[in-house]
Formats: sequence, C-alpha cells, structure tokens
Amino acid sequence: MTNENQTNGSVAGTGATVTSVAASSSRSTPAHAMAPAEKPGKFSGIDFKRWQMKMLFYLTTLSLQRFIKEDPPVMAENTPDDERLVVTEAWKHSDFLCKNYILSCLEDGLYNVYSVMETSKALWNALEKKYKTEDAGLKKFVAARFLDFKMIDTRSVITQVQELQVIVHDLLAEGMVINEAFQVAAFIEKLPPLWKDFKNYLKHKRKEMTLEDLIVRLRIK
Repeated sequence: MTNENQTNGSVAGTGATVTSVAASSSRSTPAHAMAPAEKPGKFSGIDFKRWQMKMLFYLTTLSLQRFIKEDPPVMAENTPDDERLVVTEAWKHSDFLCKNYILSCLEDGLYNVYSVMETSKALWNALEKKYKTEDAGLKKFVAARFLDFKMIDTRSVITQVQELQVIVHDLLAEGMVINEAFQVAAFIEKLPPLWKDFKNYLKHKRKEMTLEDLIVRLRIK
C-alpha cells in the first residue's frame, strides 16, 4: 500500500511539474509577430499615393508605423537619468530603423535628397508635402482632359471611345468616383456632330444602359 501511494504521489508530482513547466514555457514564449509584408518597390516620384499605402502597410507589419507621426519622447524633469537614457535610446533606435526602411524604398536620386532628414516623421512629411501636392495637380489635369474631350467626325468613334475609357480609368485610379450612369451620359454627350440624331435617340431612351451596352450599339451603328 505504501509503495502504491508513493508511486501515485510520484506520478502526480511529475504531472504537476510538467504542467508547471508547460505553463511557464507558454508565458515566456512571445506571441508571434505579424509576418512582414512584401517590401514595396522603390519610389521614383510617380504614383506616390499607391506607394505610400504600400509603405505604410509594410511599416505596420514591422510595428514601426507610429514613428512616422511621433516626435522624440519628452520626459518629466524629475525622470532619473538612467531611465531617460534608456527610453531615449530605444526610441532613437526604432526611429532609425523606420527612417531607413523608408529610405531604402526610394530610388537613388530621391534617397540622396531625403537621407538628410533627421527623423521618420520629418522624412514622411517631406515626401507628403512634395508628392501629395503633385498628385492633386495630376487629378486636376486628368479631370480637365475628361471634360475637354470632344469626339470629331474625321476619326473612328470606337477609337475615340477607347481613348475616353483610358481617361476614365485614370480618373478612377486617382480615387475619383464616377458611377456608370454618369459615364454613359458623358460618352453620349461627347459623340461627334454627325451623330446628332443617334445621340438624341440614345438620350431619350428610357431603359438605362450600361457602358458595355452603349459601346455595342456604337459598334453596330
């Protein structure tokens, strides 16, 4: 009986030890970090908004995205010197990583221009100031191309429709929302002068057309 009790006690003790070790191991094992996304291609000065979104996601997977908005830490005057040093150096290290991840995704010419920036925030803001303004100018340019586009009688209507579709695609790529009903109405309105009767016929149709329906009708006209 004594041996049996000792055996049971030994097994129970072993089980408790295993459980304790497993729990300890579970607590000490860090949670898996998000796997880094694919590194964005090098920015050359074109299509900043798309590159910026990819870059932001990449930094997020590295847990560095906050440094594009953060200033260096400011601590209370009574903070001990050793604590102040630890906090400051840790921030500088992470900001250094963030800044250089961004710089490594710039083409050499831009790298040379922006590598003088002291912090990630300064770098990010400088890029935004330069290229978001240019993106806004591009939107106005593409919108003007769409508004000014007029079809002429001396060229194929289908060819001109395809050119107009490219402009619409550029508008959508710039984040401008143009629903299909508006596109159809605009395409009809831009038909050349010799298509006046057909244009009036299309404008007075009660059944709503898709852009694809319109192009099919133009092809068989």
